[in-house]
Amino acid sequence: MASAPSSDDALFDQFLDDRGHDIETVDWETSYNKKQCPECGALHDDTATACGVCGWDPRT
Repeated sequence: MASAPSSDDALFDQFLDDRGHDIETVDWETSYNKKQCPECGALHDDTATACGVCGWDPRT
């Protein structure tokens, strides 16, 4: 018998994963020593906290 996930978040992640949904956390990519938005590909300085082009924010 498999053990149950330890939290509601883990249970929900398992539910989504079992149905083929991507559950990993998305964060900035790196390109040419700059942050690159994973949504639109725009390049930003290392100090950027949100994408100035499409508005993507890794904190949300």
